[in-house]
Amino acid sequence: MAKCRAKWSCVAAAALLVTAPHAAPAAQPLDSGKPAAVIVDSHIRQEETLSSTEAGKVITAIDRTRENIGTVRKTTKLDTVDIVFLTDAARSEGGPPPAIENKVKQHNHDVAELRQEIEANALLFNAIDSRRLQAEDVLAVEFDNPGRIVIYAAAKPPK
Repeated sequence: MAKCRAKWSCVAAAALLVTAPHAAPAAQPLDSGKPAAVIVDSHIRQEETLSSTEAGKVITAIDRTRENIGTVRKTTKLDTVDIVFLTDAARSEGGPPPAIENKVKQHNHDVAELRQEIEANALLFNAIDSRRLQAEDVLAVEFDNPGRIVIYAAAKPPK
């Protein structure tokens, strides 16, 4: 160890060396053996439905994308992540119906930024990845109460 110039720096360096090996990990490892339905203490649920059934909710959520981007950016803990697969809106089915597609085009930059924020958020990225959902298939998100997010996706769930 280099010669300590001040007594307090020697004490601080020694304390660091002694405590570092015993320090707790900074984040929960995602391969902790917990079921795939739980990611960092958040329950992941999925639902399959038709876009016509959820069109009103999806369009409202797309209209709120700008405000939801900031919430996604700040989200570090959620009780529940609900992923709603709009199976008839998947690319393999021709994509979203015109009403939803037009709304996505209208908010194109915001939707693209939302997808980037989801990919940058470890909790949300791991939640969608656990269902083999790509961020590019996310149409919108909705925070309907504290601790819960609904992610609307134009995709089919994995088989």
